[in-house]
Amino acid sequence: MIKNPPIKALFFDIDGTLVPYGLGHIPEEVSEAIAAVRAKGVKVFISTGRHLHWINNLGDTEFDGYVTVNGGMCLDADKTTCIHKTCIDPSDVERLAEFSSHHDIPLVVVPAKEDIFITRHTPEVEFVAEELHLPFVPLGEVKDALGKDVVQLMAFGSEEDRRHSGLFGETLLHCEPTSWNPYFCDIIPKGSDKSAGLEAMASHFGFDISETMAFGDGSNDIGMLRTAGIGVAMGNADPEVKAAADYVTTDDTDHGVINALRHFGLIE
Repeated sequence: MIKNPPIKALFFDIDGTLVPYGLGHIPEEVSEAIAAVRAKGVKVFISTGRHLHWINNLGDTEFDGYVTVNGGMCLDADKTTCIHKTCIDPSDVERLAEFSSHHDIPLVVVPAKEDIFITRHTPEVEFVAEELHLPFVPLGEVKDALGKDVVQLMAFGSEEDRRHSGLFGETLLHCEPTSWNPYFCDIIPKGSDKSAGLEAMASHFGFDISETMAFGDGSNDIGMLRTAGIGVAMGNADPEVKAAADYVTTDDTDHGVINALRHFGLIE
């Protein structure tokens, strides 16, 4: 019987995986499990759609690095050293500036260094911010991002509204949407997702892809789960996410992370 190689690195999505929706913080027992795994020499990484400035729900739990904005920016444990960065094509940002002047879809612009801003505040936007415990996002115009490195965009509204608006077919020609929340989609450069972030971290830290395990619950986790040596879907994950995984654990509210770590012998 062929055995899996030893796991040297874990990659965790945050919302719906490490942190149950509405809870606002990582459960203490999950934090303790991560510390126990790291004590054995296994590296543990965050892999999230959130920008580093929006990672505010992990408390004092320590990690070895951060894959943020769906793989667009990978940072070392110091949260400063950039290991990998992929930006939105500048021509897409130029077209988006024109698009936003004629459409009411709220757009979030995530520059690599400057502050995140949004083009419109709506009740839907405020609801999402409250649900995800996000800090206040100031207003701005897309044109303010011209000439800057933009690593991610977000668009609110329904998928149908975004499709009919021409946001992707006519405006963002070098981007694609990915989603982990029903109220908005993340927008990333084509070919840049959490799997690319996982591969960048593996190359930087010197472990093989086969020696990785990834945990997720949303459609933006699918590429990562398929790429990792072992992909673990949470019990609360969407069906297509579970189909992409090698193993399905229990819900995030039912010790899903801990049960999977025990199943694979990473903790007792």
